[in-house]
Amino acid sequence: MTLKLTPETLDLSRFLKPGDRIVFGQACGEPTTLVEALIEQGEAVGGLHAFIATSFSGLFTPDSARAFRLSSMGAIGALRSMTKANALDVIPVHVSQVACLIEAGIMPCDVAMIQVSPADAQGNHSCGLISDYVRAAVDKARFVIAEVNEQVPYVPGETIPGDLIDVAVHVSRAPVEVAPAKIGPTDEAIARHCAEFIGDGAVLQTGVGAVPDAILRLLHDRRDLGVHSGMLGDGLVDLAEAGVLTNARKEIDKGISINGALIGTRRLYDWAANNPAIRMTPTSYTHDAGTLSRLSRLVTINSALEVDLTGQVNAEQSGASYLGGTGGQVDFVRAGARSPGGASLMVLASTAKGGTVSKIVTALSGPVTSARTEVDVIVTEYGAAQLKGQTLAERAKRLVAIAHPDFREALDREAFEIARRGF
Repeated sequence: MTLKLTPETLDLSRFLKPGDRIVFGQACGEPTTLVEALIEQGEAVGGLHAFIATSFSGLFTPDSARAFRLSSMGAIGALRSMTKANALDVIPVHVSQVACLIEAGIMPCDVAMIQVSPADAQGNHSCGLISDYVRAAVDKARFVIAEVNEQVPYVPGETIPGDLIDVAVHVSRAPVEVAPAKIGPTDEAIARHCAEFIGDGAVLQTGVGAVPDAILRLLHDRRDLGVHSGMLGDGLVDLAEAGVLTNARKEIDKGISINGALIGTRRLYDWAANNPAIRMTPTSYTHDAGTLSRLSRLVTINSALEVDLTGQVNAEQSGASYLGGTGGQVDFVRAGARSPGGASLMVLASTAKGGTVSKIVTALSGPVTSARTEVDVIVTEYGAAQLKGQTLAERAKRLVAIAHPDFREALDREAFEIARRGF
């Protein structure tokens, strides 16, 4: 029997034990009422640890560490301030591995705290704005606390049966929103180069942000585009309303956009509500190599902090600062590069820190997120360097050509050394 509560009557000490490991739903599916309650009440329970893959709510701050210790797969969204204060434990993990690690008990989940939509006539709740590892956490947890939010849309796809929920906290509050990023000239230039790889019938995987939004704006003259992605933003709605997004040429899931996370605004959420043209699925489907291998013309778009002259990609850390995470990058880089008629695009501006630092570098300042053996195309505002199948010397030459002009001479000297040494 599910216990029904309000935020005012929620006493977490009734359900939590000292030392419990908690898994939150992430991104715009973050259960903000439950997070607020844990921040307020967690210290009294003691020894709590929590995991969230990404967060955009701004609720997690260094001060919240007194209530529980937070871990994540990276400093994504609003979590960067936590790493600077040494208040966030980073677990290097692909988002597609999280559910598997929860299921195996390697990432413990004693209590799942999730956000869901109101139930349908059969008593099933939609996962709403996030699917990915939610069901894995629910199935593994000793106790499931769900924030049942009247303002969360019922989106076709994965559901949580009501009888799996131990405590339902009923609320009506706006879910987390992520406003579209401001698109600048550099973003537009990168988008133009990317759009050249996207033809009629292409299947898109992309993230959210200025460059993805800029790319989508350039695709309104295409026909029968499809989507198979780990996350989607508001730009999806524009393509759908323009009649461009039909999913008609996909080998699987014809007519349906496959997605794991809706990260955007109310406009996106309203479009997705009860819409049979979209299906929310876990990472075991969105990121699965076998599933992705069945898609031709798959174009994947991911971002990097820096790329070295051999094609190695760092999307996680710049020096001592943890600024990103692995996310789903590696799964989609490999899939796009291997898809017949497809491509894997790795995008980044050519410089950082006001143009004083090149992001095409001789040596990475952080870890290798995507190996050079997997990387296909690197794109900056100065062009696209196709690296797949190229020698180290040719890769260096092509990457220098898309670096910022202010840094090409120095990089060219390093490229000469790479050619001379052969590595």
